[in-house]
Amino acid sequence: MIMPKTGRIIKAISGFYYVSYENRLIECRARGIFKYRGEKPLVGDYAEFEEEEGDRGFITSILPRKNSFLRPAIANIDQLVIVASEQKPKTEAFFIDKISIIAERNNSCVLLCINKADLNSEDELSKIYELTDIVVIHTSAVTGFGLDELKNELRNRCSAFVGNSGVGKSSILNSLDPKLSRKVNELSEKTWRGRHTTREVELFDLGYGLIADTPGFSMIDIEASLPMKKEELQFDFKEFRPFIPECRFSPCAHLNEPDCAVKEAVSRGLISQSRYESYVKLFDIANQMENIW
Repeated sequence: MIMPKTGRIIKAISGFYYVSYENRLIECRARGIFKYRGEKPLVGDYAEFEEEEGDRGFITSILPRKNSFLRPAIANIDQLVIVASEQKPKTEAFFIDKISIIAERNNSCVLLCINKADLNSEDELSKIYELTDIVVIHTSAVTGFGLDELKNELRNRCSAFVGNSGVGKSSILNSLDPKLSRKVNELSEKTWRGRHTTREVELFDLGYGLIADTPGFSMIDIEASLPMKKEELQFDFKEFRPFIPECRFSPCAHLNEPDCAVKEAVSRGLISQSRYESYVKLFDIANQMENIW
């Protein structure tokens, strides 16, 4: 009888799953039971497998997940590192807020990494998040500024790097570990957008933490996260929470209601106007989704 072993899936290609186990990489197929159950192993999963000769084997079961994401297909992520830029292509705060909601609903923390610090003359993004619990750091993949601070935030965590193309995501990964050899395409002068260079989800071991370069998060829609009810959305903005009980009406949508403590907090500068505008946009999306259902 072959005794099952436990490792972590770090890469998946065309039905093959590569499991990290005792400094080896075991090429595995998934047992047919997964297809029967309508389940699929994900990169990041802790898996039990039966090893055969030649560093090959079969995955037999998946251990309980901390979380899982739909696009891209990845599991057990401790934090999402949102790489953003104040320069062209400038990252919209709404993109950051949308990803932060997805993280909140998947028991994952958020680190906002504002890259191209050597070119930044503005600091609009970091000011937006001063009143939130989102950690903000500034980096430059060109000069190395802020990379030590970034490494400290990655330590002992499994982190997924996300961000629109052109903000320097792959350049930062290369700066963290040149062996990654991520391809970096030049920005299009016409669109100021880089081509998507990452094709697959894969975990990389930096020695002090695991990271994932993920091609799908930059295009992710709120519909791809957990089902969202508009009444629950307010709690995903943690800075809203102290003011919600003070609203005149309960529940309060914080839109047109009188004596709304959240809107009052926005007017007093206790909640960012930009964050509130993102909430309104997401509330409208959730409302439309509910009407469709």
